[in-house]
Amino acid sequence: MRAKNVSYHPESGRLRGVASRGGLRDAVLDTLTAHSARVRAFLRECLPALTEGWTVGTTSFRPIQERGRGLSAHASNELIHFDAGAYGATDGDRILRFFVNVNPEEDRVWCTKGTFPDVFARYGTEAGVANGGALERGPVDRLRGRLLRAVAKAGLGEAVLADSSPYDRLMRRFHNYMKDTPSFQERDETWREIRFPPFSAWMVLTDMVSHASVSGQHALVDTYILRLAACRHPELAPINTLRASDGSSLDA
Repeated sequence: MRAKNVSYHPESGRLRGVASRGGLRDAVLDTLTAHSARVRAFLRECLPALTEGWTVGTTSFRPIQERGRGLSAHASNELIHFDAGAYGATDGDRILRFFVNVNPEEDRVWCTKGTFPDVFARYGTEAGVANGGALERGPVDRLRGRLLRAVAKAGLGEAVLADSSPYDRLMRRFHNYMKDTPSFQERDETWREIRFPPFSAWMVLTDMVSHASVSGQHALVDTYILRLAACRHPELAPINTLRASDGSSLDA
């Protein structure tokens, strides 16, 4: 399988990571679309304010054991990171991911080194993301965004995933620093392990909680972009932590 995971893209209706052979592709597509619908319904019922105006992203299946997978550092799930840059431009909106461990026998094991404000306070300067400058789009970014949205409306829905913004690029720089820095990955007093048993589900703002999936096989993952304006404590969001470090005013 060339793709990192099996994934369903609702913006285009496409399935990636499964070859077109027999009825397997249709069965996988049916399973992922049905799961996506169930998770969306659950979140809308439980979190109506947060889900208002959200963007529904991919539903993916992770069939490969994370431990020792051998991916490149920037693609690896085994290295602690914040999610950034994989879902198009968020412009400071939040990344929510909903996980289900569908392995009947094995825990899915995560580790973390804390939340964005804490990790940023310790490593932001060394990573080159403190006082990083303007976080809003300039003319070039705004033009690219309009062009990609037009392409998406014309039928190539996944074009929006190529969009970017100064904020998202800065977050991607922090993501890459974390994965590229062995000293950051070392276990210290901030390192914590979290175990998710078979058939458990959990959801995480993955731009906020540093995380790595150090072991586990067979999981379903749904991704959503939540509006920053819908958050109860927007001052804790990464974009406002970055703004505060730069002396800029916070978004409401």
